[in-house]
Amino acid sequence: MDTIASLFSFITWPVSWVIVQFHTVYGAIFGPDTGWAWGLSIVSLVILIRICLIPLFVKQIKATRGMQTLQPEMKKIQERYKNDKQRQSEEMMKLYKETGTNPLSSCLPILAQSPFFFALYHVLNGIASGDTIGAVNQDLLESAQKAHIFGAPLASKFFSSESDVVALSASLTDVRVVTAIMIVLMSASQFFTQRQLMTKNVDTTVKTPFMQQQKMLMYIFPVMFAVFGVNFPVGVLVYWLTTNVWTMGQQMYVIRNNPTPGSKAQAAYLERLHKSLTEHGKTRGRGQKAIVKAIVAKGRDRNEFERKFINGLNKSGLAAQPDGNVEKNDAAVAAQSADGTTTATTTAPKRQQPKRQSKSQRQTRPAGESEPKTSLEKSDEPQDAEPGSKQESKPAAAAKKLAQKSGGGRSKAQSGQRKGPQRPKSPSKK
Repeated sequence: MDTIASLFSFITWPVSWVIVQFHTVYGAIFGPDTGWAWGLSIVSLVILIRICLIPLFVKQIKATRGMQTLQPEMKKIQERYKNDKQRQSEEMMKLYKETGTNPLSSCLPILAQSPFFFALYHVLNGIASGDTIGAVNQDLLESAQKAHIFGAPLASKFFSSESDVVALSASLTDVRVVTAIMIVLMSASQFFTQRQLMTKNVDTTVKTPFMQQQKMLMYIFPVMFAVFGVNFPVGVLVYWLTTNVWTMGQQMYVIRNNPTPGSKAQAAYLERLHKSLTEHGKTRGRGQKAIVKAIVAKGRDRNEFERKFINGLNKSGLAAQPDGNVEKNDAAVAAQSADGTTTATTTAPKRQQPKRQSKSQRQTRPAGESEPKTSLEKSDEPQDAEPGSKQESKPAAAAKKLAQKSGGGRSKAQSGQRKGPQRPKSPSKK
């Protein structure tokens, strides 16, 4: 570790100078020789570095999402050219170039932090060995050696010898308890950060090897921090614990306000956005406007959660516009459908079926009143009743008899009639 830290000695002086400036401010409040002054100086250094790395963090998010969307295409290339590694590599580079994706962009924040991390390690290691490094002069060196964080010296390690710890006016038990707790917190924060990324901010509709790799890293990184953490000074543990907590909070903010499309976080965000839009009737802020604009622009390519969001707006009397705003649509004559087309929302009135009477109502009906017919009941009288049958009405039978006499006694058989003359039957007696 000392050899690696010496490689970044060119940045040791700027890092030590920043720590000294923060120590001057906190030393005036808590005292120059206290652990609060030196510990908060390291925390402030982390916050300053992470603020400067926010643009790289944004690139990391875009690169990670780009890699997720490219995984199906990458898998096809690997299967197509599995026997030709050179052609496989060429096709991969061509795919990256066409989509503008850089696989190394997802590692930019960690790579950019590495020089500052090793420079801080070099400074704290010099404090432990009694050497002045960078902007830390002899007076500041003696002040830093007196500083304790919960009883553990700033430059002590988990495996420090008892003589080294006693020389820094501390006990070995206090050093190991404090360092062990900080290592556990550091590993736990790293695990939780990776876990919320996998469970909330990953597109669940696409199953790719990239997801399996991220799942493996979720367990590998905490173990690596625990293994290497026993060799870190307390000041470096403060630095790494602070940067892990910052990363966790930053990621929680991104997941809540700018989730990955198709993830569970997007479903929760669109539900909150729908509630806000129905309550206020308009988009509030550029963030909401950008999200609505992106969803409308997708058209038929929307995922399940985005279609549900658009349909929910239509049911609430709102219509999402291409510019990201929403307008009230109380008439709902033409609402935007989930697949980007326009459909009429007015529907034809449903056919009302007559109500059937109960048995008691039919029995209490006055005499002479016929039973009302419903659309569900069959007609009692067939359309083509056979002449002369009982089902044929009396006026119809008399008219046909008169027509037969005027036509010579015989008429052509009609459809549904028997051939030959028909003798009318006498009406049945009631």
